[in-house]
This record gives sequence, C-alpha cells and structure tokens, in this order.
Amino acid sequence: MADSASIRPIDTDDAGEVLTIQRAAFASEALIYGDADMPPLTQTLEELRAELVENLGCVAVTDRRIVGAVRARLDGELLLIGRLAIAPDQQGEGLGTLLLAAVEDRGRKAGATEAELFTGALSEANQRLYEREGYHRSEETADGEIFYRKALR
Repeated sequence: MADSASIRPIDTDDAGEVLTIQRAAFASEALIYGDADMPPLTQTLEELRAELVENLGCVAVTDRRIVGAVRARLDGELLLIGRLAIAPDQQGEGLGTLLLAAVEDRGRKAGATEAELFTGALSEANQRLYEREGYHRSEETADGEIFYRKALR
C-alpha cells in the first residue's frame, strides 16, 4: 500500500531488486505488445548498475522490500523519466503517483524545468496515470510511442 511505503533515492546497491521488479512489471507490457524482446526485459544487471551511478530516480520501499522504482536523469533543464515499474502485487495502490512526484521533486531541485517520459500506444493504464498527474502528450511516433511532458514549477 502507498500509505505504508517510504520513498528514497535509488542507489546502485538497489540494482538487483530493481531489475527483478522491472522484469515482473514489464512482463505484462510484453504480453500487451506480443514482444518479449523489449529493453526493460533484456537489460542486464551490469547495464542497470551502470545506469544508476548518477541517477535521480527513486524507489518505493515497504517492509524493507523495494516494491517500485523509477529512473530519471537530467538533460539540460529537461528531466528524462524512464522505467517506472511497480511490483505486480502492488500495482494500483498509488505507488506510481508517489514515485512520479518524488522524482519530479528531485529533478526540480537539480534544476529541471520540465519533465518528459514516454509509453506505448497500447499501454492505457500508463497513459491514464501520466495524464492524471498533469502530463500532456507532446509527440506520437509512427511506431506507437507516445511522449508526454509536464512543466515542473
């Protein structure tokens, strides 16, 4: 439950747990798209660990278990948010909302004035979450990716 979760910055030591959650969470996306060869499912532990070295992401922790994670990095004044993943048994409890707010706050403090993230055209739950949290569609690609942006004030 989101009420009992604490949010903290992501760390390289979290890589193993984050990879497990990422794979579990994105398995449902793979089913939606009929494609198990997507980067969140094929990323290695070493790649993830390297990605976390200077990352503005956060994890949600409940009873010492990481139950959600999001990654982000700064590109100038743009916060690039990626791989929001919630453990399947924790989805729908508000953790995505908490993690987005936390990573936006970290981005703001690091100098970001706008955030960007993306999802696929078939990922309706993700689209609802992003739109509910104030993101607006900024681009739709020919291969079905939908990019969202939000001003960080």
